[in-house]
Amino acid sequence: MKLISVNVGLPREVIWKGKTVTTGIFKEPVKGRVMLRALNLDGDRQADLSVHGGPDKAVYAYPAEHYDYWRRELPGKELPWGMFGENFTTEGLREEDIHVGDRFRIGTAELTVTQPRLPCYKLGVKFQSEDMVKRFLGSGRTGFYFSVFREGEVGAGDRIEVIARDANGIAVPEITRLYITKRYSAADLEILHRAVQVQALPESWREYFLSRLEKAEPRIG
Repeated sequence: MKLISVNVGLPREVIWKGKTVTTGIFKEPVKGRVMLRALNLDGDRQADLSVHGGPDKAVYAYPAEHYDYWRRELPGKELPWGMFGENFTTEGLREEDIHVGDRFRIGTAELTVTQPRLPCYKLGVKFQSEDMVKRFLGSGRTGFYFSVFREGEVGAGDRIEVIARDANGIAVPEITRLYITKRYSAADLEILHRAVQVQALPESWREYFLSRLEKAEPRIG
């Protein structure tokens, strides 16, 4: 597993549907090594801190393997690394192979997987396409967020090493699926019970799943 590209960017203003929107989704690859701190990479910022950034979303990672899919889906569209707003473009680290709570070493930093990405309208702004958010979520190719367990330096070409796997074994796509599923099966509820035990899962996700459990369980039986 390897870090293919490190991408950063500062918020900028763009026009979307006749209005000015400020967004930090525009990321570009950087050369050399970059310091990764508790909240973000040096040179990187988010525009709306109410929904982006923070310790649970310090780094957004996106598998390089997904780019071939999007090149087929978006013929003629230029897709450089960082196009999906990711800080890390990775190789060999796909959503279905990792669990929320897994910890990795990249360069001298240590990171913990916290959650999948749920795209907002600014992905559509980036692609200048109103249906991009729906297509992105529907593809299942969401990428995922890291929190920073230990600050350090990272750079393109660094190995990605597994330090620890979360014992609950909840893969990133399962979290996405459980979030958007309207009705839960008995098997879903069992997974949910394990998901809310994942220490790395952000409190907002845990509260949402606990509320869904509370509503669903009385009807099971």
